[in-house]
Amino acid sequence: MDHDAELAGRLAKNIKQLREARGLTQQQLAKLAGVPRATWAHLESGAANPTLGVLHRAAAALQVSIEEMLSAPRATCQLYARDALPTRSPGQALVRKLLPDPIPGMEMDRIEIPPGGRMTGVPHTPGTREYLTCESGELQLVVSGERFTLGAGDVAVFRGDQRHSYNNPGKQQAVGYSVVVLARVL
Repeated sequence: MDHDAELAGRLAKNIKQLREARGLTQQQLAKLAGVPRATWAHLESGAANPTLGVLHRAAAALQVSIEEMLSAPRATCQLYARDALPTRSPGQALVRKLLPDPIPGMEMDRIEIPPGGRMTGVPHTPGTREYLTCESGELQLVVSGERFTLGAGDVAVFRGDQRHSYNNPGKQQAVGYSVVVLARVL
């Protein structure tokens, strides 16, 4: 494939992807760009040889630079090795952050507890909700003195501002996930 055809194909693919990501039709974007719908359709087909003015109007309508419309795709993925995620060891558990970047108002952790192991949870601010999911093994959750036993796939939802703890009454390692939705500050 020659360079011009490759560039036209890349432009067409990028424009179509940008339009679809915005949830707009060709007609809607053509109107925003001030070009006929047929011109927009040609841009997305790869058959067009647009003028600089048409490229400028298309970029403005999509709210991107002309360079971005013409650029080769770049990977938008970043891989984090397991050991790169922060861990802590409260009690006999290993708690690993599930995500490398914080999500405002949420905490997400992976919890591993060995057989017979225990971990005391720290009560959160009033209004906080916690979701505990058991992936494998058996987790026992104690919330304000009441016991709940979770097997693989079970989910417990409770107020995170209460005293709570987790333990593994089973004979194999237990793995669970905790999602804490913090109380909103008004």
